[in-house]
Amino acid sequence: MKSYARELAVAAVLGLLLVVLAVWAPAFFEPAPLRSLLAREAPTLVVACGMALVILTRQIDISVGSQFSACSVAAGLLAAAGWPMGLVLPAAVALGAVLGAVNGALVAGLGLPSIVVTLATMVTLRQGLNLARQGEFVNLPDGVQWLGLGQSAGQGMLLLVAGAVFVTLALALRHLAAGRHVYAVGSDAEAARLAGLRPRRVTLAAFMLLGACAGLAAVMNVVQSPQVQPLAGSGLELKVIAAVVVGGVAISGGRGRLGGVFLGLLLLAFISPALTHLHIEAYWEKAIQGAIILLAVLADAGRKEDSP
Repeated sequence: MKSYARELAVAAVLGLLLVVLAVWAPAFFEPAPLRSLLAREAPTLVVACGMALVILTRQIDISVGSQFSACSVAAGLLAAAGWPMGLVLPAAVALGAVLGAVNGALVAGLGLPSIVVTLATMVTLRQGLNLARQGEFVNLPDGVQWLGLGQSAGQGMLLLVAGAVFVTLALALRHLAAGRHVYAVGSDAEAARLAGLRPRRVTLAAFMLLGACAGLAAVMNVVQSPQVQPLAGSGLELKVIAAVVVGGVAISGGRGRLGGVFLGLLLLAFISPALTHLHIEAYWEKAIQGAIILLAVLADAGRKEDSP
């Protein structure tokens, strides 16, 4: 039970928030707006799952928002050029994996600090998009929005995709040898190497998988609008890192589960609409989110001190 303390704490806070909304703002639970909120957060969940893997290896990637933007623009341009979505999707995922591989190669191959590497690639990608697009949106052809299924069915499809990614990665971390390798490398890379693992390959794979998740999430975001913003992923890196940390993944690596990441994302995502429904000033949103993140970091520090 102690190992699930963070998840239980986040679940309790989330449950309390939902009870407050059920009593004082039942309109929050109306199906259509709630489904729209969850569909908007579905791409974030996919990226957060990938970010959790990177942080579990004791690394971080703050360029993921720029990767998301680059993949979004690429997917939009391909769709506008007449490519079917069946080809746009793998192309965007492949682009994301390549961008993640660049980060992974610099971090794992050259031993450079991940915070420095990904800061450099974040700025490079963002400025490159600014120069290439000059703020111009990409107009999408008919049939791309909601994959031609209509809004309700399209939102349901996005939720299914996000759920499938979450369940697949959660089961892989728990039951596959590759998942145990991620935890081992994050706990002690040198001990993992002496045990016969290859920490550099594991780290490279984690960065590539995060990039692939960013590419998939970009397509999931593209189909929700008739246009693609050139900087659609601005701020995404902070949002997913916050969800991962609040959900109990140790920033020092080696500890945490995707179930907590899911709960953390829901908690942070529900704050803004909850304030709206409760008629509380919107400027409290960032303050509340910051307080939750700070408490999560303090709790993680305390857990680290208590561990043998």
